[in-house]
Amino acid sequence: MASLTAAFDPNFYDSYPLVLILAILVAFSIYLILRKRRKALTEVNEEIADVQKAASEGFSASEQVFPPSADFISKARVKGMDGYNKLYRRSIDDPEGFWADEAKELTWFEPWTKVLDESKKPFFKWFVGGKTNIAYNCLDAQIEKGLGEKVAIVFEGEPTKDGQATDIRRLTYRELHAEVCRFANVLKGLGLVKGDTVAVYMPMVPELTIAVLACARLGIVHSVVFGGFSAESIRDRVNDAKSKAVITMDGGYRRGKFLALKQTVDEAVQDCPSIEKVLVVQRHPGQPDAGCSMQAGRDVWYHEAAAQVTADCPAVWQESNDMLFLLYTSGSTGKPKGIIHGTGGYMLQAYTTNKYVFDLRNDDLFWCTADVGWVTGHTYVVYGPLLNGASILMYEGAPDAPDFGRFWKIVQDHKVTVFYTAPTAIRAFMKWGDEWVQKYDLSTLRLLGSVGEPINPEAWLWYHRNIGAERCPIVDTWWQTETGGHMITPMPGCTPTKPGSATLPFFGVDAAVLDENGNETDTGLLAIRKPWPGITQGIYGDEKRYIEAYWSRWNGAYYFPGDGAIRDKDGYLWITGRVDDVVNVSGHRIGTAELEAVFIEHPAVAESAVIGVKHDLKGQGLMAFVILKTAAAQTVNEAELAKTLNGMVDAKIGKFARPERIVFVPDLPKTRSGKIMRRLLRDVSEGRELGNIATLADPAVVEAIRNKFNAKSV
Repeated sequence: MASLTAAFDPNFYDSYPLVLILAILVAFSIYLILRKRRKALTEVNEEIADVQKAASEGFSASEQVFPPSADFISKARVKGMDGYNKLYRRSIDDPEGFWADEAKELTWFEPWTKVLDESKKPFFKWFVGGKTNIAYNCLDAQIEKGLGEKVAIVFEGEPTKDGQATDIRRLTYRELHAEVCRFANVLKGLGLVKGDTVAVYMPMVPELTIAVLACARLGIVHSVVFGGFSAESIRDRVNDAKSKAVITMDGGYRRGKFLALKQTVDEAVQDCPSIEKVLVVQRHPGQPDAGCSMQAGRDVWYHEAAAQVTADCPAVWQESNDMLFLLYTSGSTGKPKGIIHGTGGYMLQAYTTNKYVFDLRNDDLFWCTADVGWVTGHTYVVYGPLLNGASILMYEGAPDAPDFGRFWKIVQDHKVTVFYTAPTAIRAFMKWGDEWVQKYDLSTLRLLGSVGEPINPEAWLWYHRNIGAERCPIVDTWWQTETGGHMITPMPGCTPTKPGSATLPFFGVDAAVLDENGNETDTGLLAIRKPWPGITQGIYGDEKRYIEAYWSRWNGAYYFPGDGAIRDKDGYLWITGRVDDVVNVSGHRIGTAELEAVFIEHPAVAESAVIGVKHDLKGQGLMAFVILKTAAAQTVNEAELAKTLNGMVDAKIGKFARPERIVFVPDLPKTRSGKIMRRLLRDVSEGRELGNIATLADPAVVEAIRNKFNAKSV
């Protein structure tokens, strides 16, 4: 009756248009939500299709298993799978108790009040209220343990004479402590205080480690920039972080050449209003590079400032969640992300992964070949080994300078025991020939590691036979800038290894392989359920981007690192690589959008798509497909334009980001909603049959691209 009464109410008809409009708006909103969800599911299905293709091609089919030797197990910190399972189970069932016990092995000025605060998930806080200092733990704490006269750093510069290195230095823990305190006092003299941010752009020399530790000692946030980046890349990072100073060196060596770094910094900071000081260290004290000009009032010679200060500098107390460093890494958008790491949680991740994964012993000399400009260098060159009281080796130059045997001569001469490098380097060693390895005595090696990208079984087996002499365990580690330390990795005294598999999770890492709906599967997307101590505190200045990039899938219940994975019948994880628009080239993450943003700046370019393709040496290489504007397509010289575009990449990002090839095409394969189908571009580039093309708007486009791709190289 009520509805009938309303139907005869004249006011009802007056409001009817408004009711109709509201109904239409509600229906349209529902349509948009469903459309967005369908698009998201389509994209996830595309990602999983790549993982399924890897599985169908036998990616995880290896049946070879290499258990650790009885001798290695007998000396290991954790022995056998029973030992691993016991510790792992506790780390998952009682994470706060497990991590609290590990953290007690480090020095805290004040105890924490809460191990883990999840109240603002996904922005986790570890050891809330605890006061510490990571540089103190790396240096003072080791001296207090009686390690003051132990060698902390063995350094070898690249230059040689008559086949012998001309620059070899050793620093004990006591000497390193003094140099770090002196450097910290120089930073204080520049007016820098706790909470300021400083960019560091230096070669792989001891002064780089000293600068990083000096910043940490004062609570100054360091932002290390890889020495291969261009002036524009430095500028972007300095401006985003609002760095107050840059620490650099006049230059460093690479393949026999002295590369001027200070000149690159001068170009970079021209448009950096936050920069107040540039601190310059001389590569050869007393012999500055002739091209190194100093700007009065801004630039400071380190050696002159250091002569005015003492080597006594107390460590600043840091709350566990105070920012320790920023490190910029590529993402699926064009702008690099400033990944934030705090103090206490990151310190524990660095300490425990070095302790357990590398099973560090008192007499080890640990050589991680990574640059400190990447996170591997932060955790496994600087912080992790020193937190464990280990000796580290730093080498300044290239692995083929002056010849292909340089790395193996270093291992022999310095008696390296633990060696950690990237699959790209291993494939280069294979290419150069076994004879370069056989010339040197590598018998001091006891443990090998792989980092930066998935390692193919062929490279793993070569590494095992030729470098490890079939007796050294190999720890194939999966992790990323955002995780702070190892996540999936063998334990050398525990885990039977399989060539190409990162095997099992590290302590506290609750890993899963999920489908698009969040269901567990054997072939899908890697996901992490629970927070771990080294987890990033977010993206600097962009909380929304952090949530969208890592926590927007599966209702925010899992951290999504961006990788595909396969779990085999033994529960081992095989990481297939990135499933987003980030490419891992020689262990360096490069966002395809970064290159696309460079290309579109050229007036002849209308659109482009950059993808990652298989590369025998680098693991992945970059392939660029470029559409020219109509007028330009009629007149442009493609070979000359390709050189120009490569030059733009060099200037704006760095030479390491150059694509293997630039292909000029009439159009790009897209879905009906306009999304570029990069998977089909990979199929064309790698000479495969096309995958599912059900959502492809125009199949003729792919054939045109294939014809152009096969026609000639540019």
